[in-house]
Amino acid sequence: MRTHTLFLSLLATAICALPLPAPRAAAEPDKPVKAFCIDFNWGPGGRHGFARPGLWADANPKEHVDWYAALGCDVIQSFAVSCNGYAWYKNGAVPEQPGLKHDFLTELVKEGRKRNMKVFGYFCIGANNRWEKNHPDLCYRTNGQQIPLTTEYLDYLCAAIEEAVKKTDMDGFMIDWLYNPGGGRDPLPTFRWLPCEQKMYRELMGVDFPGKDKVSRKTEIVFRRRAIDRAWKRIRETTKRAKPTCIVWLSAYDINSKEYENTTLLKEVDWVMNEAGDAKTTAAMRKKVGKHTRLITCLANWNGQDPLKIVPAAAAQGVSLYGFTKPTKSSLLPPISYYLSRPLKTLKGDELNIAVLARHFNGLPLQ
Repeated sequence: MRTHTLFLSLLATAICALPLPAPRAAAEPDKPVKAFCIDFNWGPGGRHGFARPGLWADANPKEHVDWYAALGCDVIQSFAVSCNGYAWYKNGAVPEQPGLKHDFLTELVKEGRKRNMKVFGYFCIGANNRWEKNHPDLCYRTNGQQIPLTTEYLDYLCAAIEEAVKKTDMDGFMIDWLYNPGGGRDPLPTFRWLPCEQKMYRELMGVDFPGKDKVSRKTEIVFRRRAIDRAWKRIRETTKRAKPTCIVWLSAYDINSKEYENTTLLKEVDWVMNEAGDAKTTAAMRKKVGKHTRLITCLANWNGQDPLKIVPAAAAQGVSLYGFTKPTKSSLLPPISYYLSRPLKTLKGDELNIAVLARHFNGLPLQ
């Protein structure tokens, strides 16, 4: 017995001396996530259809978390800096939304953690009304993504990312419209070749800009991809330095764009979402991304997908689900009971999407 006890003691000591396995970068579960966003980007009063600064500035973090919890989410996607260029957290270098009542994103993170929910911020890479106003020579001043990915812009963007990550301790953030001006959907337009883009050409291609009429379409595609990968490298390095476990989530309304082919971005980013939402494109993403990358598909009114087809398909493939729509009731949406109490056949658009997601996220039958 004494020998047996000694053996067990020595064995326990040896086991304790073994190195612990390294933690996973983001401590993620393997099961698909259930995500939603009450979208503060769009609304009246701002340029390009973006919400005017200060719209929904009275948003209450606890009320929002309560709504997401009732929906059945385990991931809340909210905002660090929305498309109008103002922050949803307080006391930073990026000015907060005028009249911001709460330290919204910071408090949202704290409230979400009480419910075992991850909370994400957001940065729109290709559009920012405040940047456009302050730097008219460094943007196209058009709708859609219209900011060249210059060194000056990346300096601003990465400073904002580092500030937001450190101030709010968010679990991650979505990057959206990570395309060059006018890019994304094919056929891609030609560049205007602003002076700042000519400077980028020298930085990215290693030779002086040859003139607008001497840049071939093939060369322009190479330039586009290098611009995106340089931006991605800066974003990734900044994020992981600020918080190694912080998740970077790419939303792509056209994952098949020529701008994205063979980019480091798709191989390295943590999560990738097919915002177009179709099951075929979502399934095909597996060949484009890294082995570690989480796949997400999207339900939103703009993409016209049938939730009664997309949700079961995503569940069968182990793909995560996400939905979004702008507020309709103050800074929120109607209570989840509204969506659960109505037959699905009586709903359409985003109301149908939310009703299906609420049933799926809460383990209820889709009927």
